[in-house]
Amino acid sequence: MKRVGLLTSGGDCQALNATMRGIAKALYQMYGDEMEIVGFLDGYRGLMYEDCVKLTPSDFSGILTKGGTFLGTSRTPFKLIREPDANGLDKVEAMKTTYRRQRLDCLYVLGGNGSQKTANLLSQEGLNVIGMPKTIDNDLWGTDTTFGFQSAIDIATNAIDCIHTTAASHNRCFIVEIMGHKAGWLTLNAGIAGGADIILIPEIPYQIEKVVAAVKHRNRRGRGFTIIAVAEGAMSVDDAKMGKKEYKQRVADMLKVYPSISYEIADQIKEATGLECRVTVPGHMQRGGQPNAYDRVLSTRLGTYGAILFQHGEFGVMAAIHDHKITSIPLSEVAGKLKTVPPDNDILEEARMLGICFGD
Repeated sequence: MKRVGLLTSGGDCQALNATMRGIAKALYQMYGDEMEIVGFLDGYRGLMYEDCVKLTPSDFSGILTKGGTFLGTSRTPFKLIREPDANGLDKVEAMKTTYRRQRLDCLYVLGGNGSQKTANLLSQEGLNVIGMPKTIDNDLWGTDTTFGFQSAIDIATNAIDCIHTTAASHNRCFIVEIMGHKAGWLTLNAGIAGGADIILIPEIPYQIEKVVAAVKHRNRRGRGFTIIAVAEGAMSVDDAKMGKKEYKQRVADMLKVYPSISYEIADQIKEATGLECRVTVPGHMQRGGQPNAYDRVLSTRLGTYGAILFQHGEFGVMAAIHDHKITSIPLSEVAGKLKTVPPDNDILEEARMLGICFGD
């Protein structure tokens, strides 16, 4: 009898269920009744406290198109993983104990950066772990793309599309704030797809004077409206020069006045141009709803490959896609690394050729 565990950790996204379905259906095809699958509820918390359920093939039926995760998820910050819980429980030892008590041959971890850090730690502690690359931010190292990313692009793009018509009707400047604290992949792609005139991402510190100049330039050319896609982690040139502690305080001070950086930028544009500038924040809508066709295929391929990795006894790795081929990469190479938009990225150059302003 083979026995594996599944858990989804960190923020949810549209294709978590589809990925678990891919893993499970492939494993059942390989091992039939000799395969048992255990689901841990609410991420690593379920593994710590042995809050789990035995799953059956019927649990994976009809979930290909469902967003979210039927197992539930939670955030367990990696920086706190070695700290005991409120009752003094050693979290790492507790997870190892649960793994052994449940007689697991492997644990699948579906998650992003922090989740894969913990997956790597458990692998180093001697557990058989296979990671699955999940995040709408697409900032996970070692894979060309992550499941959930393309679906989030669709939703963010639709938000910009909807704003476009009302902005044009009223000749207003609109900011659409897109998710992404440290990486701008989602804002960059949605901004281009939605026809944004200005795109501000964390990797390219902006000068508000350049942003204002771009807005004024459009007005002089008879364009009465401007669409600006802003990543929630966008920062100015002055912010980028600050140390980590100083910048953290700067953000805290800003949040006492504005709900987010987008509202501050909107105020600065209005003050400099006299134009009305509105802000729209799609927020968690970008992580919700059904996975699109691309993510359904990608997650199914990754899940199936995860089953192959188990069959071959290849652990301590994360399934990934590179040059359109499904492959794997050691968790040790993934953990602690962030994939941000490089300054020489082709997409940036092509966007600039269209006249899109990045505020630099």
